[in-house]
Amino acid sequence: MPFHAILKELVDAVPGAVGAILVDWEGEAVQEYCHCDSYDIRFVGAHKGIILSRLRETHAESQGGEIEDVVITSERQVLLIGTVDPDYSLVLQTERTCPAGLARHHFNNALTRLKKEL
Repeated sequence: MPFHAILKELVDAVPGAVGAILVDWEGEAVQEYCHCDSYDIRFVGAHKGIILSRLRETHAESQGGEIEDVVITSERQVLLIGTVDPDYSLVLQTERTCPAGLARHHFNNALTRLKKEL
């Protein structure tokens, strides 16, 4: 499975991207690619993947449909968290200065490719 290649292309295509990680339903890393210590992106992935799972569970009772992705913006960084399938999530960590539209475009392309691989 070419997960590493998909994540590498995502991170390399997004100016200001720090890293991307594919995590399972428990927040465990399946594959990551980053310009940082791999521990750091695994830590981010574990916690953010769990956040998406919890949000999806909470939102499941509403009439708005299923949550597909979440964007978390902090003072220095932006996290995009998206659903690959019910068991897997993709997390992209970028610097705050990263162009949001471009990041979102490449993130959605990576999600589509990962969905085909799983």
